[in-house]
Amino acid sequence: MTHFTRRDLFKISAGGVAVASGMVAMPSILRAAAYPSRPINVIVPFATGGYNDRLSRAFMPYLEQELGQPLVIVNKPGAGTQLGNSYALNQPADGYSILCTSAAPYIPLTVLLQNAPYKVEDFTMINLPSRDYTLAATSSGGPVKTFAEVIEKLKKDPSSLSIGVQPASADYANMVLAFQAAGIDPSKLRIVTYDGGGPARNATAGAQVDVGFVGGEGFLPLKSKIRPLAIFAAEKVEWFPDAPLIGATLKTDFVEGSQRGWAVSTKLTKEQPEIFKILVAAVEKASKNPKAIETLKLQELATTWYGPDASNKAYLDNAAKMAKYVDLLK
Repeated sequence: MTHFTRRDLFKISAGGVAVASGMVAMPSILRAAAYPSRPINVIVPFATGGYNDRLSRAFMPYLEQELGQPLVIVNKPGAGTQLGNSYALNQPADGYSILCTSAAPYIPLTVLLQNAPYKVEDFTMINLPSRDYTLAATSSGGPVKTFAEVIEKLKKDPSSLSIGVQPASADYANMVLAFQAAGIDPSKLRIVTYDGGGPARNATAGAQVDVGFVGGEGFLPLKSKIRPLAIFAAEKVEWFPDAPLIGATLKTDFVEGSQRGWAVSTKLTKEQPEIFKILVAAVEKASKNPKAIETLKLQELATTWYGPDASNKAYLDNAAKMAKYVDLLK
């Protein structure tokens, strides 16, 4: 920690206008130098048991080690993350409240569809280690073998297959974009909607629907029970390397799925840049800790370090794509 003597403070603040400017700057310097000096709240805008809740709790010991302070998980579910997001932004911009969340698609969705009292730009990403993509899948024992077969059947009879999906989601947008590109009228499809990705995945794996469009990463615990038909990604995805890319069957645009990880208010980055740097350094070191990587991998949780620049670009690009196709989400 940096220590300032009375003489140091006098030198910093000496001289007319310099007195005012120096004394205004000092509290910020001192706060950053002492940070963190007490427990830090990790706000999760979801109920317990979901991906972000599990990620925050599994990662917590390693981030605590780097910060030297306890972390307190605060679950604030509700209104499609709007409740938790608003709560986080209403906390002081002092580094004692950080988010572990699915920044995309939920923050853009609440802005675009729910008139949230904040903007996409009010949040800054520290790191988004989990990058999900829509996976079109069927039950492992089902009759459908390929995505081309899905298209062929639906062209002949749009009601021949049942489609499981979560409404107002990136998965729903991708489903509509794909079928429109194939010349299939989505309004004529037999669509079964679910309140969340979990129920939609269970319905797909259990053959309650013929084809499900859901975030692929969440399918990992059900991997043996499904057959991947197409993944909406530009490149092969590590956790489903054998899943055919949508581009191999169909030329269509698509929206990237959930981007999960660590974020803070943009206000913090502007008012307390040194504290933001401390948080970034701590998350980076914890993310690269071999024990953390091993522990989270066993729970099928991501720790990949992308950093603020790449994470923010992915987040803002996703938000722009969601805005482009907002009519498909309504």
